[in-house]
Amino acid sequence: MSRWTCPQCDREFARARQSHVCVPGCTVDETFAPHPPVYREIYDRLVGRLGPLHEDAVRVGVFLKSERKFAEIRPKARSLNLWLELPRQVEHPLISRALPIGGGRTAHLFKLTRVEDVDEQILDWMAEGFDG
Repeated sequence: MSRWTCPQCDREFARARQSHVCVPGCTVDETFAPHPPVYREIYDRLVGRLGPLHEDAVRVGVFLKSERKFAEIRPKARSLNLWLELPRQVEHPLISRALPIGGGRTAHLFKLTRVEDVDEQILDWMAEGFDG
């Protein structure tokens, strides 16, 4: 997929002149450096089975994109927050919120604290979100 690179912040987006907050990008390692190492382990488990994807890393988290953004992963004080967009609402014990976002899609907030929290169901939903 061809991407547009913002000339101000040097971040990549799906559409030319896509609306965004211009903040400098960084690496995934830099995003996770100030946080507990388990957060990076959780992140690696979440993305490990996905095909080629664009990791848009900024200080507050990593935005995962295939054809479009399908997930946000944000390190917080007490958990690693995963916002996952799916074409329907799903249920899981680690979902703390589910918000309709338009187009029949729902954003689900998972609060993850252990690598073991990322079960097969979450990995399947990550693949579904990635596939669009």
